[in-house]
Amino acid sequence: MKLEVKRIGNSTGLILPKELVGRLKLDQGDWLHVTENADGTLHLSPYDPTFEKGMRIAEKAMKTYRNALAELAK
Repeated sequence: MKLEVKRIGNSTGLILPKELVGRLKLDQGDWLHVTENADGTLHLSPYDPTFEKGMRIAEKAMKTYRNALAELAK
């Protein structure tokens, strides 16, 4: 699916096709969560506060145990 970046007032935005809005089960006013994958691709999903909290905890743990994780990855 191809999306065009457009100027919306003083901002820049994307217009999501009705088909995509339906597939993501979004309503006006909802938020999207964007995750960048290791290969550089992006993953869009409906915003989930519980998931966001879990990601903050995981990111803190990865930062704290960076050296141990690097050794385990060898």
